[in-house]
Amino acid sequence: MHNQEDSERLASYADVLAGELPGAWSSTYHSPDHKDDLAELADRVWDLDLVAESLAEHPLTQAAVLSRPDGAQLVVLDRHDGRDGFLIAAVAPRSVPNEAYRGIREPNGIALADDPFLSAEQVAGDLLARYDTALAQVRLNAADGVQPSQADRVVLTWQQDGSLAAAPVGETAAAVLAANGFVPDEQGGIYRLSGDDTASQARAVRATGRQLDAQGIATVLQRPSGRIAPTSTPPAAPAPAASRAGSTRAR
Repeated sequence: MHNQEDSERLASYADVLAGELPGAWSSTYHSPDHKDDLAELADRVWDLDLVAESLAEHPLTQAAVLSRPDGAQLVVLDRHDGRDGFLIAAVAPRSVPNEAYRGIREPNGIALADDPFLSAEQVAGDLLARYDTALAQVRLNAADGVQPSQADRVVLTWQQDGSLAAAPVGETAAAVLAANGFVPDEQGGIYRLSGDDTASQARAVRATGRQLDAQGIATVLQRPSGRIAPTSTPPAAPAPAASRAGSTRAR
């Protein structure tokens, strides 16, 4: 029989941990009654090391999922090595096809001490940094032709239809893009700005550049020639869609 005290301890720990991580994280507890959710969650644990080994011997009977508004998720689960604390691992996004993970190193999970405040520092400085990098690479693979961003720069890539696309790293960059009209697509994590109105598009890009610059994040425009030009004030007007499409690099 599952111990109610253990359930409350895990749920409480995850709540505190979510509140201490950088950004806006929420926590959702999955009890032993949520068998289907736990099975699906176990399949999405993005780990080939410590957590995968634990799950192979001890199937999930409870877990807490930490979620960030940009779609990032972490799972907190029981530790079965006789020590206090928990395990935490990254969760692979549902909407990304398996092919997008090829060549990407798993952001393997870590063991946490029984103190959620100290653990939050450990997660932020280790697992979360590796997860954000791997997540951006996977989302790049899932969105053909979108150049990778980094924590300190956002790359805007011209698309053949005249739109701009970006795969931001981190919640701050994603929020700035969303505030200026970039819309996340179905793959998750790729933000697109329509080119139907080039004047509006140019204004949005300039505003995006200024706001990102204020956050210490550079704006980089991927030009049709394939050259990357860093700038915090992108060009006033984009090139015609037809010329951009004609200059797209062949694959």
